[in-house]
Amino acid sequence: MKRTAQEAGISSEGAAASETSPQKRVNMPKKNNHRMHAHINPFTPLKMPTPQNTRFADWSLHYPSYYGSTDNNKDRIVVNTKHYKIAYETEASQQDGPTPTVLDIGCGYGGLMFELTKIFKDELILGLEIRDKVANFAGEKINSLRINSGYKDCLNTAVLRTNAMKSLHNYFKKDSLEKMFFCFADPHFKKSNHRKRIVNTALLTDYCYMLRPGGKVYVVTDVEDLHNWQVSKLEEHPMFERVPEEEDQADPCVKAMREGTDEAQKVIRREGNIWHAVFKKRDVTDQAQMSAIEAEYMEKFFD
Repeated sequence: MKRTAQEAGISSEGAAASETSPQKRVNMPKKNNHRMHAHINPFTPLKMPTPQNTRFADWSLHYPSYYGSTDNNKDRIVVNTKHYKIAYETEASQQDGPTPTVLDIGCGYGGLMFELTKIFKDELILGLEIRDKVANFAGEKINSLRINSGYKDCLNTAVLRTNAMKSLHNYFKKDSLEKMFFCFADPHFKKSNHRKRIVNTALLTDYCYMLRPGGKVYVVTDVEDLHNWQVSKLEEHPMFERVPEEEDQADPCVKAMREGTDEAQKVIRREGNIWHAVFKKRDVTDQAQMSAIEAEYMEKFFD
């Protein structure tokens, strides 16, 4: 049975910490050296390695301290980009170690990840980013923060370059995720491009498969039309229900995604509007109830 980080007796502050001198320091990466277009067409063919299935995803490369490494994998950066490559040629040697439970999809330069690592000390956080140079920046920053803190910070944080619309099932098993964040996604304004939106009916079913019962989907944007679209798709899906307002307001993740991301800070500076919503996966154990939900879903979308 797969262990969580907490069950393994590991925390982000003490996870097999390196004995390397904390005086070792490296320069932080600069965004100016990693600039790219704000968005990439998710349907554009991109040549990047992808694991055949979840058994080929080696999480020890991304979270070495949680897998017994005392040297941060020799400070090797692994992001799945042209510069920081991954080869998914064989099954991972350790199949029962902790895996990511918190996903930031379209993580950009990693602003939300660095806020979430303060909230979740014993969960593995993973940012997914499709843009090569941007993923490199986030990976370099994570590695720099690990080294400069004496291998105490960001041990539970990693970034991976992939196309989340196509390859999530290659990385994550059923009921394995606790939280999924979609922050300031590409609005794809043209109606003909709505199928490219990262929150849509078909993809929500995929997300539902990977989320644990009670697992949450967080969406935030400064585009009201996109917000209404995302909320409507989540409300229409029979396996998601909106989190009550009082629970929403007490959730520290809401503040983090509304204020901690790079895009959120841009909106705040220009005094723009921000809309968010939080939904959770229904915990359905009764087979009759599940059959009724499936029938409702089929009638709504396929009649």
